Amino acid sequence: MAGLSLALQLRQRFADLDIVVLERRAHPAPEAAHKVGESTVEIGAHYFAEVLGLKEHLRERQLKKFGFRFFFNDGRGDIDGVTELGASRPLATPAWQIDRGIFENALGRLALERGIRFQDQALVRSIELADGAVRDSLHTVRYERGGQAQELRARWLVDACGRAGLLKRKLGLAEPNGHEANAVWFRIQDRLDVNDWSGDAQWLARCDPPHRWLSTNHLCGDGYWAWLIPLASGSHSVGIVCDARMHPIEGMNSFERAMEWLARHQPRLHAELDARRDRLQDFAFFRNFSYGCRQVFDGQARWALTGEAGVFLDPFYSPGSDFIAIANGFITELVAHDRAGKPAAMYADIYQSVFFSLYRNMLPIYTGQYRLFGNAQVMPVKVLWDYTYYWGVMCPLYFQGKLTDVTAMGRLQQPLAAVQKLGIAMQDFLRAWDAAGRAPDRARMLDQAALPWFAELNRGLTDPLDDAGFRQRLQQGLELLDVLALQITAYARASHPQLDDSAVRASLSDPARAAAADPGRLLFPQMQAECA
Repeated sequence: MAGLSLALQLRQRFADLDIVVLERRAHPAPEAAHKVGESTVEIGAHYFAEVLGLKEHLRERQLKKFGFRFFFNDGRGDIDGVTELGASRPLATPAWQIDRGIFENALGRLALERGIRFQDQALVRSIELADGAVRDSLHTVRYERGGQAQELRARWLVDACGRAGLLKRKLGLAEPNGHEANAVWFRIQDRLDVNDWSGDAQWLARCDPPHRWLSTNHLCGDGYWAWLIPLASGSHSVGIVCDARMHPIEGMNSFERAMEWLARHQPRLHAELDARRDRLQDFAFFRNFSYGCRQVFDGQARWALTGEAGVFLDPFYSPGSDFIAIANGFITELVAHDRAGKPAAMYADIYQSVFFSLYRNMLPIYTGQYRLFGNAQVMPVKVLWDYTYYWGVMCPLYFQGKLTDVTAMGRLQQPLAAVQKLGIAMQDFLRAWDAAGRAPDRARMLDQAALPWFAELNRGLTDPLDDAGFRQRLQQGLELLDVLALQITAYARASHPQLDDSAVRASLSDPARAAAADPGRLLFPQMQAECA
């Protein structure tokens, strides 16, 4: 997905560019039983639909997503008896559930139609990188296809081969990021609908339309979450993602072990799957799936990494396609600068700094936070905070085309560093809040669509903004985070006055303005009213 989408983006920009994609797998790919990474969020969805122009394919061949949905139901079969967090109606900016086989087959066909040399069943044997000190030095790639040894020479080389990480390994760029987590996943050739798990008419009527199955459903417990993602082929993707220390991979690294684990932690899902054992399509697992990388772009030697060949965070908020979109945008600009005779090395350093800044802003959302996932009081607030950063800061940078605007990003360096500091302080506070003790959960729906400011954040993502409008929108996002931080700490301290919020207060971008905000404007009134 990373390599084919980059090839299409480059072709859009440069009609005369000679582009070759080497793909190890055979095409067409099988539907459903293929790859992980089916859930998109707003940046990735915008990239595929609007930047690459694939909106028609998404509408006709994929499933429109009914947002994220969370249930705090560890060890329970009564999904209607716990806290549900999600929107009761679809929000304005669309996202999609992607059947990777259907999608990548479409990308492959488009690549061939547009004159891209897309060669499947190609096994790379060796790479010799160009000498960056020699202006017209070329990369050499030797590969095997159809039993024949072949060779390519290219000015730019992009590794989009995923976790195989050919360039990362060759150059010794891999580095750990401190997030120790594992995952297993599989597909079932049938639809799994959580609405079938309840006969409560009132609960079933909470959503309009009543299509919870179209959400990326998160079934949450201490140290883990399980996903349910529907695919257009009629299959359902199921995954378990967990803190490596709390739920060791050895307890779930086969379908039978995963089923035993689900019987303890997600008994209703286990029962649904147990009745469909004959419809299992595949099974896979990753140990330590999250990782960093010391470098992703080299403008002098003219190579780059995109997708999972570079960094990978965590699937909880589905950021994989977002970072593909961001990296591919940077790579396309680097090729443009190089073709225009501009100093690609200088731009590569700037783009890489921005890329890693976004990565570092997102990493604390996951690192050490899986212990909170079963807390039905803290986690809904954490999700609200995380989304507010994503829609209020990160998305406007992408949707308004600012990430590759060197001047704009230079001006934003200080406020983005400040919001990173606030984010770290808030994640630390949330962890302390969880450790302070929990109240018993109960049946309720926390409806994100009922928060006007939250729904408006989502709706406004696609607004066309001039420079002044963008600056105002981003400032509003930063102010919103300040006010939300104060309300979250006040809400938590009402039940746990011993909690220390000094680090959060010290990290506010404008403490005076945040303190002067309208005290009657409750940003998450349902929970705050319960506390009062």
